[in-house]
Amino acid sequence: MELLSRTVLGALSLSVAFAGSANAVEAFRKPTVCTQGGNGTSLLACHGSPVSIHADAADWPGVLRAAHDLALDFGRVTGTNGTLTATGSAAGNASMIFNVTGINDDWSVSGSSAASSSAGTIIVGTIGHSSLIDGMIASGQLDVSEIEGQWEAYVSAVVHNAGNMKGDVLVIAGSDRRGAIYGIYDVSEQIGVSPWYWWADVPAKSHQNIYLLKTTKVQKSPTVKYRGFFINDEAPALTGWANDRYPLSPYGAPFGAEFYSKVFELLLRSKANYLWPAMWNGMFNVDDARNQPLADEYGIVMGTSHTEPMVRATNEWTKVANGTGQTWSWSTNNETIYDYFYEGAQRAAPFENVVTVGMRGYHDTSMTADVQTELLEAVVRAQQEILNDIHGNASDIPQMWCLYKEVQDYFEAGMEVPDYVTLLWTEDNWQNIRRLPVGDEKKRSGGAGVYYHFDYVGDSRNYKWQDTIQLQKTYDQMKLAMDREATRIWIVNVGDIKPNEMAISHWFDIAYDMHSYDAYSVPEWMAGFAARNFEPEHALEIADIMDEYGMLANMRKYEWVEPSSYSVLNYEEADHIIARWEALAEKAMAVNSALPAEQQPAFYEMVLHRVLAGGNHVDIQVSGARNIIYAQMGRNSANRWMQRVIDGMHKDHNLTERYHTQLNGKWDHMMDQTHLGYQGYWQQPMRQSTPDLRWVMTMERSLAGDMGVSVERSNATVPGDDQYHSNGGSSLTLPGMTPFTPKRFVEIAHRGTGPFDWNITADPFITLTQASGTMHPDDDDLRVYVDVDWTKVEDGFGAQSTLAFWSSTGYGTQGGQPQVMVMVNKTSIPSDFHAGFVESAGQVAFEAAHYTRSTHGSSDEEYMVLPKYGRTESGVKLANNLAEGLDSSSAPSLEYDFVTFTPTTSDMGLNVTLILTPTLNINPEKPLAYIAQVDDKEEMRREYVIDQPQPNFPVNWGEAVADSAWYNTTNWGEVAPGKHTLKLWLVEANVVLQKVYMDLGGVVYAHNGPPESYRVGGNSTMGM
Repeated sequence: MELLSRTVLGALSLSVAFAGSANAVEAFRKPTVCTQGGNGTSLLACHGSPVSIHADAADWPGVLRAAHDLALDFGRVTGTNGTLTATGSAAGNASMIFNVTGINDDWSVSGSSAASSSAGTIIVGTIGHSSLIDGMIASGQLDVSEIEGQWEAYVSAVVHNAGNMKGDVLVIAGSDRRGAIYGIYDVSEQIGVSPWYWWADVPAKSHQNIYLLKTTKVQKSPTVKYRGFFINDEAPALTGWANDRYPLSPYGAPFGAEFYSKVFELLLRSKANYLWPAMWNGMFNVDDARNQPLADEYGIVMGTSHTEPMVRATNEWTKVANGTGQTWSWSTNNETIYDYFYEGAQRAAPFENVVTVGMRGYHDTSMTADVQTELLEAVVRAQQEILNDIHGNASDIPQMWCLYKEVQDYFEAGMEVPDYVTLLWTEDNWQNIRRLPVGDEKKRSGGAGVYYHFDYVGDSRNYKWQDTIQLQKTYDQMKLAMDREATRIWIVNVGDIKPNEMAISHWFDIAYDMHSYDAYSVPEWMAGFAARNFEPEHALEIADIMDEYGMLANMRKYEWVEPSSYSVLNYEEADHIIARWEALAEKAMAVNSALPAEQQPAFYEMVLHRVLAGGNHVDIQVSGARNIIYAQMGRNSANRWMQRVIDGMHKDHNLTERYHTQLNGKWDHMMDQTHLGYQGYWQQPMRQSTPDLRWVMTMERSLAGDMGVSVERSNATVPGDDQYHSNGGSSLTLPGMTPFTPKRFVEIAHRGTGPFDWNITADPFITLTQASGTMHPDDDDLRVYVDVDWTKVEDGFGAQSTLAFWSSTGYGTQGGQPQVMVMVNKTSIPSDFHAGFVESAGQVAFEAAHYTRSTHGSSDEEYMVLPKYGRTESGVKLANNLAEGLDSSSAPSLEYDFVTFTPTTSDMGLNVTLILTPTLNINPEKPLAYIAQVDDKEEMRREYVIDQPQPNFPVNWGEAVADSAWYNTTNWGEVAPGKHTLKLWLVEANVVLQKVYMDLGGVVYAHNGPPESYRVGGNSTMGM
């Protein structure tokens, strides 16, 4: 059986006629307008001749608002605003939305350029709320049979001589108000106005002409019913920014109608419909009396977070409610809390809300120390009584119970809530879904959903500063949710909104139409996003940049990157990671330089800042590690690495200041979040600080002499004393070398005050990148690579070779002439070994996707590759998200052939370590598990993770989310040198394998594990 595969991204499919991008995988982006005439197109708008937009004044306020935006959007693109005509009576149509956003009562579009006559016509409206739309339906001019009565669907069609109009008219008819709004904003995005035109300063694409394509577009209901985000953890950045930009409310919160009007518009332009408002510093219904009516007029469904029941903000309890000063405890204060709940539900009754039910402790804490289901059931019964009293029937009101943290324990203990209440499952705050519906849970009329995080405050450590979301993982986890029927609500914690622009857009696109995507679509989605927001000719390059960024940032969230995270001694791991960041920065800066000046601020906000600041952050930590290690070695260079850390701190500050000051300071305070200086505690540092550093005195002679020699995988230096070499003496040992190992290296460093000449003598079969030279006190350390000319060594050769080092200044008082020993073995692969991996000096490592073969089990299950997923290359998982409870007879196998040379013993056997994504067992009865077998040894089943009641997570969960990986090791006892096969069976759907490594005594620490070994029958990545 072959793993499912497809070309990840060949060439971006961009329609030459389409003003934006026509991503081949997105049905909902089917073009209805273009920028090139011909082939039956008709002119819709041009510079100097506006489009004429018509609506019914009695339609929903949000539809009229979107139509007004569309008129302005045509002006942003062509230089001539469209005209908006609202016919009929607007009696009873609220005007809050227009007062807040400055739309004139006469429906004119302010700032319109003078125009002689209209070029083309658009009619927009909602079925049943627009006489214009209903008239065309009644006359047979418009067919809405495929969307009528549906949720948030729309038809976009060309109607000739619609109503009393002449010529071809673009008609957008929504099945409901949001369907119409999405259809309107779809045209805005097509002509070149990004949903991020305000929040990320994406300039509109300029076009002289916009043409109407004679096509019909039927947009079905979204995959997920309620799709939204949660503004949370919104200080210091968003709160500081909003305090500066907007007047404060009487309660000191800056989040009023002017702020939320921008949020609502972003949501609707992004095809979203749902919001949990700012919680830390906000009281949505109290801060500004206009907030809730404004949301409803826009068409935004409001909710409140998992810890804010009955449409009341957390801060209301202590600041404005009758319960001020009283205990937030149902068992001791239920009468006061009942009234508090009632007031919240009654206040929200006229508006569209999803009501949060249940109850947690005050401000995101547990309600009780133990699970008391009867107590919480009493709370929910009271809430249903309130809703019945206010609405007549509580079951008519959308409700959700968020099973966050300890609340899930109540459900698992048997607590019941009404069937019509949506169960909102959660992840572990680190993008790993904890639970999804199983069995009869899928039959609940209220359905299920998922609460997810792009930002978090709490264990194991905050991550608030910068976007670290890998879109491949978002897709994989949410596709799992869709397949497991959790599609009623998807809500994601986005922190300050910025700088999560790309992750937010991706979230809303997959929630809107998950069926347009698959596991291979992320690079193509990124290219489409780049083409729509920047220049299409740079789309592929920007997609490559952000794809690489996602992998690098996901290796380890910035707040968890410490000096010890990436090894500076082993496998050149830190060198390769820093090199990737530097190459990424160079590529991003080149794109930035090639972009038009007006696009560069947006590029900085969405791409360049996170690339430059992210790479700099990692560089600071790696440089700090070098400083400490090299100071322990007595190297002069330790001081240069110390200075590099300090320079990096200044660079971090300067990058933030650039963010704050561009566009006349529009985004001052964004990126204020501290991120440097975590000290082993989950909470943020109150002030930025460097990692621990050491300074070396370079003005005095070193007792160990001027020259120091070190080798990879060791922090010792020769010649040395106990300070520089744990055993004293003058020799070190390099890892062994075979034809299948990478080059090894030694480093020569200055540890004194004067220049010295040096040279290395070695056996004739040893090759060196440099054998002699001169070093001065301020010179950088020199890395010399050691290799073997295998043509000069006989087959089967095995001996220790010595590299002797000489220095013109002699040696210190504690050691003699430095020597480096290396064992050289000319091993060979068996002639009948045609595919697989070859041992590299005591270790074998390979990427999961580089299997030798895969075979079917008794089921029809098969594996799929998730390209660019995880920390190193890709992930492999079962293609069927409903698969569970498999065994080695039913599951397909992954087989990896390998060759070893090092014998093992029964005491020190072969250790096989799997690096897996830190996903969790979404079915509480089915621990995540795999089965392994080496050769014909007995199969070994490993159940490596099962979720636990709060406050506990699975064993080693904290380390797993910090590492972005589960490590699971099996020992196979004595394995003789020769050919072998590792067989693996992934037996649960949410098991994702990234990499495997085998230890025969040669594995040393690296965050991402040893690099992939020499590969026969494939492209080797040895040494990378």
